[in-house]
Amino acid sequence: MRRYLRIVVLCLACGFCSLLYAFSQLAVSLEEGAGGGGGKPQAAVASWLAGGGRSTLRGAGPVAHPSGSDRCKDFSLCYWNPYWMLPSDVCGMNCFWEAAFRYNLKIQPVEKMHLAVVACGERLEETMTMLKSAIIFSIKPLQFHIFAEDQLHQSFKGRLDSWSFLQTFNYTLYPITFPSENAAEWKKLFKPCASQRLFLPLILKEVDSLLYVDTDILFLRPVDDIWSFLKKFNSTQIAAMAPEHEEPRIGWYNRFARHPYYGKTGVNSGVMLMNMTRMRRKYFKNDMTTVRLQWGDILMPLLKKYKLNITWGDQDLLNIMFSHNPESLFVFPCQWNYRPDHCIYGSNCQEAEEDGIFILHGNRGVYHDDKQPAFRAVYEALRNCSFEDDNIRSLLKPLELELQKTVHTYCGKIYKIFIKQLAKSIRDLYARSPKEK
Repeated sequence: MRRYLRIVVLCLACGFCSLLYAFSQLAVSLEEGAGGGGGKPQAAVASWLAGGGRSTLRGAGPVAHPSGSDRCKDFSLCYWNPYWMLPSDVCGMNCFWEAAFRYNLKIQPVEKMHLAVVACGERLEETMTMLKSAIIFSIKPLQFHIFAEDQLHQSFKGRLDSWSFLQTFNYTLYPITFPSENAAEWKKLFKPCASQRLFLPLILKEVDSLLYVDTDILFLRPVDDIWSFLKKFNSTQIAAMAPEHEEPRIGWYNRFARHPYYGKTGVNSGVMLMNMTRMRRKYFKNDMTTVRLQWGDILMPLLKKYKLNITWGDQDLLNIMFSHNPESLFVFPCQWNYRPDHCIYGSNCQEAEEDGIFILHGNRGVYHDDKQPAFRAVYEALRNCSFEDDNIRSLLKPLELELQKTVHTYCGKIYKIFIKQLAKSIRDLYARSPKEK
């Protein structure tokens, strides 16, 4: 009986050793399949695991282990060694499982939200205020794509580098570039450089999705929330914009346009969310030829046909394009692109009345004159706000007092919608754990 028992124990031991060997080979294959061989990135992720899941703010890079040295420097040393045989700078956990966790993290990188803006002329301060509002409330890391005239690059770099301590964003500066054969014509269309946005899918070829905004935009809630609309696109939709007007009686396109436009009142391109991979692949129906054209091929023919009939430049071209391809556009509510037109003649954005303004769009220069003081008050509050916790917390009360001074205007009469979502965003900001901030 004892002999049989010994044979069974021996068989179990052999089976267990075979299983361990199989697991070790699997771990090695996972390492190689994930591009292993670069020891440092692997060590950084293992350090994150060993350090209790800590990382720099919003995924801005790996964090060193508190001891000052990275753990699991070379995983090949530690797959099945007993802990007491491991060097001090190698992981002291079960290294097979740690390798498996590292592999899973590696194929699920932290998603970055890509935000683009085009700045020319006297738009530096306005653009910086917009970027600040995006940084303050957003959760996931941001990648800024800033297209600016050459003389603005150094100013942008200096200001953005002074915010590098936040570790919540990266940025790239680009020159203003148009197709060489028609550069002058594109640059002077509507406002200087504004039509640059039409070429973003062709310039940023490695970027899958992008949120484009005008310089006069202010985020009153996280960029993450409008970014989430990408997941709501159906299989045919490639971009998202808000209507130009909610009330047709005061609409511009339905009363004055001399070209096709989207829907009943057209769309406004000041806030435009794009799946640029789909945009680059799509063949667009048009009224110039029976042949469908891709994004890079349709822009110049559209301009040549309609340049004497368009008023709002690139926005008009987008309206023409989506009027022939309405299935390709996702339309989000007016509170995501709230402009003076929504209150200048009386309130006509019902969603904003219910939930507040999510994105404020101060077009017509209202941040810099006295025509719409409610818009200007919000802009100045965010422009003067710094990133210190107390400064952000104390933003609301002085702003509400300023807004109360604007009740003599139609927009001022409904001033509470300007701070309703902003107050919630500030509460949410401080309710999040330090890891998320």
